[in-house]
Amino acid sequence: MSYTLTQLAIYIRILIALFTRTFFQADEYFQSLEPAHKLVFGYGHLTWEWMISQPIRSIIYPALNVPIYYFLKVTGLSELGQLGDLLLLVCPQILHGGLAACTDIHLGKTARAILGSDYSSTAMFISLTSFFHALALSRSLSNSLETSLCTIAFSCYPWDAHSKLSVHLIYNRFLSSIFLANFLHQLCWYRSKLRKMILFSALACTIRPTNAVIWVYLYANLLWAVRNYHRISLLIIKDILIACSLSIAFLFTVDSLYYQTLTLTPFNFLKRNMSDVSLFYGANAWHYYITQAIPILCTTALPFTLHGMWTTATSKIVHNTPLRTMLATVIWTVGIYSLAGHKEWRFLHPILPLLHLFATQSLVDMGSSPRHLKKDTTPTASKPLSKGRMRNVPQTPTAIHRQFQLPNIPTGYLGLVLATVPLSLYVILFYCSGPISVSAYIQSIRKDQLNITTIGVLMPCHSIPGHAYIHREELAHGRMWSLGCEPPLNGENLSTYKDQTNVFFDSPSSYLRTYFPPHVNQSFPLSPFPASPPGVSSTPSVLSASGQFIHPWRHEWPTHLIFFGNLLHEEGILDTLARQGYKEVWKAGREWEGEGVRKGGARVWRWSA
Repeated sequence: MSYTLTQLAIYIRILIALFTRTFFQADEYFQSLEPAHKLVFGYGHLTWEWMISQPIRSIIYPALNVPIYYFLKVTGLSELGQLGDLLLLVCPQILHGGLAACTDIHLGKTARAILGSDYSSTAMFISLTSFFHALALSRSLSNSLETSLCTIAFSCYPWDAHSKLSVHLIYNRFLSSIFLANFLHQLCWYRSKLRKMILFSALACTIRPTNAVIWVYLYANLLWAVRNYHRISLLIIKDILIACSLSIAFLFTVDSLYYQTLTLTPFNFLKRNMSDVSLFYGANAWHYYITQAIPILCTTALPFTLHGMWTTATSKIVHNTPLRTMLATVIWTVGIYSLAGHKEWRFLHPILPLLHLFATQSLVDMGSSPRHLKKDTTPTASKPLSKGRMRNVPQTPTAIHRQFQLPNIPTGYLGLVLATVPLSLYVILFYCSGPISVSAYIQSIRKDQLNITTIGVLMPCHSIPGHAYIHREELAHGRMWSLGCEPPLNGENLSTYKDQTNVFFDSPSSYLRTYFPPHVNQSFPLSPFPASPPGVSSTPSVLSASGQFIHPWRHEWPTHLIFFGNLLHEEGILDTLARQGYKEVWKAGREWEGEGVRKGGARVWRWSA
């Protein structure tokens, strides 16, 4: 694989990370940066997953950001005004961008080992131009690091292993020749590759335990392939058990130290998600991953992915084991994940590199077919060109072919793959950028004003980044609040249960009348009970004057209100805000972006009466 392409992958991923200014998933902030920020600086918002008696989140993935924050804190760089704010933002982005590049680099290595050198650059090209990678891979999401670690492990997996292949030939894709005389040396080399695979697969499962679904199948396939070689099987099983034991012990130790009590987060996660809690965040049809997730993950590479999968499934070539194993892995993973009620695109992110390999095979093989080749009439001294002989020469060499060192792939096919690049730029730079930009507005409030500033966020929960982006300790202890979205943790009926966000958006005007005072208190005291504490279900328990049970939330009108512009279209909201003395002072984003109540761009209204 070209060193130039490796550098290009690192540059592209870091640049994407640095220029990403849009909202995708709240977990990017509240399950990664925010816990690390709170651990180092002592303040930040932890969600219910971290606060319940049996927490389901491990500190291991957020801990990647801890050395960065700690260095910025002890050197004082974090408090250097705008420079400090910038460093707190870009340093983690550089880290996660660099980790994301591992996916592209090791996909190229896998393609070279399994398909051949002509395929390596094409695989990296497809990966680097992937829409979903642009959207998610460089973000601080655990799925993104899971994808990178999984791809590294894929590059070490013996995809050609099968029961009819001699065990010392399993890695023939990695070696130029095999001699029985140095078999023991090769066996040690094989085991080192296996151990690297086991290490990175264990790390992937440590970051996201559900990644084990992929490796249960791949390890079972490998052990079945070497079942007749008992010593080799026992060595592999031994290494797997050691890696699993060390991973669980490490996870248990780190999380127990963090939570100050004995904690095994994967067990808690599994137990919690066997209840209805996961369905609170949405239930999807069984075919969701097939009809929605895979098309979105692959976008314009989907036709080539499907073609590659079809040719693999129908091929009669005997030595097609690697791709068939990959196809079986994809089918197994999608099938098992489809059994869960709650589904998201990003849950399939770790198998996207495998889907890209099928697209790679399709693109290169179709580009090498006779109808895509042109006659090369340039004679050579060593071998005269026979009449009608074809050579694999691009019909129209382009800058893309040269930059990515691509083999003969028709320009039209490349154009289809590249068609998503403008869309990628849009979702990185512009789409739903308002919720991110509002952090900069909050940071622009003068330091001497923060102690008399209160901010209320009337958005669906976790719609804007937390204190890891804002980094204003003055706002951390009640001066900035937002609507909660605590799930039914105590067995409440899922069909009737409503969190604070649901209650507010069912009738915003009614919520303001019920839970806010009739007039603004111009001393702007802190709200006594703006939201249910994380991990406490939102159950109405207070008897109102009208004889109805209401929730215990109690707000004071803040100096600033932040919400999506769509809220102004709700009945009575505009009149209420004007009557209380609020005026719009800032807005960002485009009104058509977002969905449902998240439309209208981000707005800031300030009391000024």
